[in-house]
Amino acid sequence: MPESIEPVFVPTSLGRIAVHVLGAGLPTVLWHSMFVDGSSWGFLLPALLPGRRLLVVDGPGYGRSDRLRRTVAVSDSVAAAVDVLAALAPGTAVDWVGNAWGGHVGMELAATRPDLVRSLVAISSPTTPIGPKLRRQIQLLVPIMTVLGPVPPVRRAILEGMLTDESQTDPQAIGVVIDALALAGRRSTARTVRSFILNRVDITDLLPGIEAPALFVAGDDRGDWTPEEAEAAAALAPFARSAVVPGSRTLVPVEQPAALATLIREFWASLETPG
Repeated sequence: MPESIEPVFVPTSLGRIAVHVLGAGLPTVLWHSMFVDGSSWGFLLPALLPGRRLLVVDGPGYGRSDRLRRTVAVSDSVAAAVDVLAALAPGTAVDWVGNAWGGHVGMELAATRPDLVRSLVAISSPTTPIGPKLRRQIQLLVPIMTVLGPVPPVRRAILEGMLTDESQTDPQAIGVVIDALALAGRRSTARTVRSFILNRVDITDLLPGIEAPALFVAGDDRGDWTPEEAEAAAALAPFARSAVVPGSRTLVPVEQPAALATLIREFWASLETPG
């Protein structure tokens, strides 16, 4: 995103949320994954901008948003999303595009506030809590992150979770993560890990309540939301379908922006097609 564009700051229960507002047209929210911020959509924005008013969110604790001061739950970020929509898209249902954390927020929002979501794209967004093995690994890393920040062992674990082996050799992809971690700061980042990863709950039961047209996108290299799991999740939502983007793990917008943009634009076009 152009650095000269100043965000709008929206007061929420989790502090001020920074939102970059770009373009004009259908209101469309972009909410990023953990460990990055709104800049992670940068490779995708030119393809998504035509005909759209993009609301590019820095989630609580990241980017230009206020640092997270306490441990919370994913549902608290859903409440913050409601505040953002009330301020920047009042009375209008939005097209929601979320990566990982952002997809989880979008799913819960679409299920509990259907009046606010016209359509949903959830990318690399598991609907279940993290598994026991990964939970133990993260619980070991959080104290190190809190005191020392993203030192090499922590940074290596984060990059392995976010990027394919090939992308971990790409300076641009690595830079998106490292720069966002540096801006967020160690204590706030550690709180977001506790809040939005360790406290992530099972929302599978919410999927049948998502009435909006939905597209669930999986990378082909993420172990806790495989293409098969994305397809199974889509089968539970009345108007959802799934798709796969090869060569990607969690940060699909960074690793495969062109392929992802094509899927999203085709999905949006289908919303305007009768039947």
